[in-house]
Amino acid sequence: MRCPYCGSENSRVVDSRPAEDNNAIRRRRQCDECGKRFTTYEKIETEPLSVIKKDKTRQLYDRNKIRNGIVQSCHKLPVSMGQIEAAIDEIETKIYNMGTREVETSVIGEMVMDKLKDLNEVAYVRFAAIYREFKDVNTFMSELKKLLK
Repeated sequence: MRCPYCGSENSRVVDSRPAEDNNAIRRRRQCDECGKRFTTYEKIETEPLSVIKKDKTRQLYDRNKIRNGIVQSCHKLPVSMGQIEAAIDEIETKIYNMGTREVETSVIGEMVMDKLKDLNEVAYVRFAAIYREFKDVNTFMSELKKLLK
């Protein structure tokens, strides 16, 4: 690992621990040349995942799209960013555990709705209203009735 201060390639690990999300390792390093310390993160590299959209086009998986949808659904609700990140981590783990290189947006959308149902029912209804493209009040009411059962 090259030192960001002096450029030396000689450094040693002085502390190592899991990062906050437990999906990476935080390493504290000290340069053997200049003595300055710096932090690096080690994360498992996963194979690229493609998402198949409704129109059958494909694009690379982007965690931020899930985050944006959940954050919008939870706007002004008592749901912390920590809870949102944990939910995204669980969804992402399920997606990668499927063992496929491609996943349809409908599968991801259902996973998000399942998580939101557990996280906050209002957020679930907000997300479902957009995701399922409710055309009228009757379809909206039928979704609410399912939730109440």
